[in-house]
Amino acid sequence: MKVHLMYRDQDFDAKARAPRHTETLVQDLELATLIGAMAEGDPFLAQVGGSALLASLADPEAILYRQGVLQDCLAHEEVVRGIYQLALETIEAERKNYLGSVLRQPGWVLHRSVEVLQMFVARLRRLRSIAEENLTEFSSEGFRTLFAMLIDELSDDYFERIRIHLKRLRFDHGVLISARLGEGARGEDYVLRKPNTPEGGWIDRILAPIDHVFAPGAPSYSFTLAARDENGARALSDLRDQGINLVANALGQSTDHVLSFFTMLRTELAFYVGCLNLHARLRHQGEPACLPRPFGLDQRNHEANELYDVCLALTMGRDVIGNPIRANGKSLVIITGANQGGKSTFLRSIGLAQLMMQCGMFVGAETFAANVCDRIFTHYKREEDKEMSSGKFDEELSRMSDIIDQIAPNSLVLFNESFSSTNEREGSEIARQVVAALLDSRMKLFFVSHQYEFAHAFENGGRGDVLFLRAERQEGGARTFHIAEARPEPTSHGEDLYRQIFLGEPPSRREEVRAHV
Repeated sequence: MKVHLMYRDQDFDAKARAPRHTETLVQDLELATLIGAMAEGDPFLAQVGGSALLASLADPEAILYRQGVLQDCLAHEEVVRGIYQLALETIEAERKNYLGSVLRQPGWVLHRSVEVLQMFVARLRRLRSIAEENLTEFSSEGFRTLFAMLIDELSDDYFERIRIHLKRLRFDHGVLISARLGEGARGEDYVLRKPNTPEGGWIDRILAPIDHVFAPGAPSYSFTLAARDENGARALSDLRDQGINLVANALGQSTDHVLSFFTMLRTELAFYVGCLNLHARLRHQGEPACLPRPFGLDQRNHEANELYDVCLALTMGRDVIGNPIRANGKSLVIITGANQGGKSTFLRSIGLAQLMMQCGMFVGAETFAANVCDRIFTHYKREEDKEMSSGKFDEELSRMSDIIDQIAPNSLVLFNESFSSTNEREGSEIARQVVAALLDSRMKLFFVSHQYEFAHAFENGGRGDVLFLRAERQEGGARTFHIAEARPEPTSHGEDLYRQIFLGEPPSRREEVRAHV
């Protein structure tokens, strides 16, 4: 049985090896905050949520498949959480029956497998009942396929066959084994035999043992062990184990198969439970969330209304300022403007929305549409190296080299004040050459910069695939944290910061400024 709630035709691997750039991506986009909100203190939800976020889907159809499942989860939250809890309780119940995992003798393996499978049957019955009750209520391909499979494969006939087999495997009337004598009068070719079932009605079956006693027939032989014959008891137990070894292994494998189904059910539902947790947090704070519209790799679409930084909203515990963006047909977006005007926050909202869309989640915006990207990278400025093993500029170039080693066409790169640790002329020229080379290789770039020469070079470059955005600044220096389409200016208004820090002039909305740094 397959779950297939994350993919149409394959299982989800929550332990897949993360890409090399994962640690940087988590740091720059503050993904720990997002994952923490999904997990609500549950390490397993955190593991699955983080794995799904970082294993981006590059196929719009695969994204829409997950979105359909997520829509069902949002519409039927109680049912979905109930299924998740059922899977979790089943796995925990199996773990408590650990004796067969310690003692590997066939007899113990068989005993444990019978007990565990009996427990599994009861949980599978509950799962089938849930599927029957909700098949017509859910609309996604993922859930309808899962429910139909459960109803079809977990039939009454299936459960009856299991009941009969489990009853036989308890061997209440002893074990019937055949063998032949081999070299040295040792037993060989042990085979577990099915007991003969008396023919006739239930009265005949009751009287069969009595009839057998008085009926003439071939002589039978038996022996009785002495009460303290430990060696004889051990030898008899060994004979029994050899006879039931094959059936014990087969039943153990069947138990493992059912356990793997419940494990995968829990794993794949864990992602959607995390989404439900996050959605509830954002809804409580009054923040919008929408299912985005994904476009193909070779397109250049990027359009949103009220796009906001989800991690900032979670950290502040209230609604934050959102921004629109209209970047359809653009491969490069350069964001300039006032210092502490919300540029870095806006850039983070771009990266978070892309990651959330490409794992099949909702996005922190009223509307969002964008092309998928092959991979997502960040190149943010860093603080001075405390060990002084290299200068800041050398460190920036080293990280850029690592990105180049991993990057592929149609990737997304987010630059935040990159190459600003040297003088403006040199930094602007290096940034221009790096960006030009990436654009020629069909990359999609967002670049936050205060370097006017860099922005001005692309403004005069005659390219039609460049969009310029600027952080707004009101008269007097107040920041609105709105990002609007506008040409770059030759100043980042550092004088405002000078007045705040050295002259003690109170800025407008100081708390918001601090929150957006």
